[in-house]
Amino acid sequence: MRRPTLTRPTGSDVSAGLVTGLFSIPEGMAYAAIAGFNPVAGLFSGVLPVIAGSLTARTVLMVTTLTSAIALTSQSVLSAAGLNPADAGNVALLAVMTGLVMVLMGVLRLGAVMSFVSNAVMTGFSTGIALQIITGVLKDATGYQPHGHNKLVQLGDWLLHIGSWQLATTLVAVATVAVWALAHAVRRLETVALLVAMVVVSVAVALLGTDVELVKGIAAIPASLPHLTMPDWSTFGTLVGGAVSVALVALAQAAGIAPTVPNPDGSRSDMNRDFLAQGAANVAGGLFQSLPVGGSLSRTGVAVAAGARTRWAGIFSGLWLAVIVLACAPLAERIPMPVIGGLILVVGGELIWGRRHDVILVWRTSKLSTAAMALTFLATTQLPLQQAVILSAVLSLLLYCAQAARQARLVALVRDTNRQWTPAPVPARLTSRSVTVLHYEGVSLFAELPRIDQHWPDIGDAHQPVLILSLRGLPDVPTSGMIKLLRRRATELNHAGGRLILAGVDPPLMATLHNTGLANALGPNGLVPDDGPIMAPLERAAAQAEQWLTEQD
Repeated sequence: MRRPTLTRPTGSDVSAGLVTGLFSIPEGMAYAAIAGFNPVAGLFSGVLPVIAGSLTARTVLMVTTLTSAIALTSQSVLSAAGLNPADAGNVALLAVMTGLVMVLMGVLRLGAVMSFVSNAVMTGFSTGIALQIITGVLKDATGYQPHGHNKLVQLGDWLLHIGSWQLATTLVAVATVAVWALAHAVRRLETVALLVAMVVVSVAVALLGTDVELVKGIAAIPASLPHLTMPDWSTFGTLVGGAVSVALVALAQAAGIAPTVPNPDGSRSDMNRDFLAQGAANVAGGLFQSLPVGGSLSRTGVAVAAGARTRWAGIFSGLWLAVIVLACAPLAERIPMPVIGGLILVVGGELIWGRRHDVILVWRTSKLSTAAMALTFLATTQLPLQQAVILSAVLSLLLYCAQAARQARLVALVRDTNRQWTPAPVPARLTSRSVTVLHYEGVSLFAELPRIDQHWPDIGDAHQPVLILSLRGLPDVPTSGMIKLLRRRATELNHAGGRLILAGVDPPLMATLHNTGLANALGPNGLVPDDGPIMAPLERAAAQAEQWLTEQD
């Protein structure tokens, strides 16, 4: 697996960048407006941040820009801190601080933490975010603003008030979805179906004079590039926790991009480098009128659907958007908002449809995973997103611990007719003057102790029993609780005239066992190092056990 490089751009990258750049105008402004920010800040979130992120990310097709989840979380964070979301200095500070948090996490190589976010939790989170995307544009698509304390209630309220939908607005949104579907069904137009729908319906609305809201009704698009905006550092202390929340939301969303959109050239993605890339995008963008940004699954999906092949697609997206803003701002202002609503409904629907296999897989895999997926989905649709992210992380940790504890077990090893070690059920009792071999499978979490203790063979009235515990392949150094368990079992065997031997002990574990005094409790030759062929430590331990029994005669 090689590292990604900055290769020459292809024609499809140029066209994909154009489609993504055009799509960034309505989507970026809509997401910013949904969260109560200046829509122009959402527009500029698609210029410098996208270029910086695409230049540095290891996931080469990832588009780093504003998402609805980030916009909503940012608004929640600023409101909780008592800061005005319309103040450019507050927005710049939050974006820069979010970027610094991402850079710090990348430097500390905390990308591995995202590996502990289970597929079940990520599926629930992504589906919930997709629902948020859809509910966020229902007003643009139908002219009716749904009411409710959470997204599910809002969706229900929207469906119950079909009579309140504005006919012209709804027809334009429906026409947008229909034109997209027709274009998407044509193979040559599949990659530009979103652009075709945007242009065709926008032109039709202009020619027919249909009375619907236009982009210029949200805000005027300045025919200029973003200018330098300094953060208001006086509020630094009030936004530290909020910046961490926004960073976690952004990174959690971006974590699903690399598995979903692998690098076309076969190069390796790197979560830590992606953290650094998103951090750089936030710091650079925050100084130039951008809202906090992160890897956008929806915008990446637009780029890929439009034919993106290299990181140049993202770079061209930012460049095209800058050119469009400079040269065609009046035309961009005439894009109908129902067209935006229809296109975002398509993107949100595709995100949910794309997750259907994961939902079915989680459902069929485990009831515990299904519960975690459902809880994450409900949290994402009903709680502030920064709280939903924390809950998702806790659920992932609990799910991991529960699964690890369930998988921990002891397996007996016995010799077959060819004197090869084969698995067998753990005996209920040890027998006198015989060698019992057990192999430990687990990750030495404290939650495993009851299961290990429960399946440990009883000594009963056995005399001089020897128990060999194979630890080769143990993922890490046992906890203090596991050390106490082994010490207690070694003492019980010593009282019965027997002994406990640990086989396959690697150097870190060897040092721990000596430091904790367990090595002394096991006695001479109680620790067999992990070296040589795979079964060599076990063979040496068995030979030492047989020799020890012979010496007791």
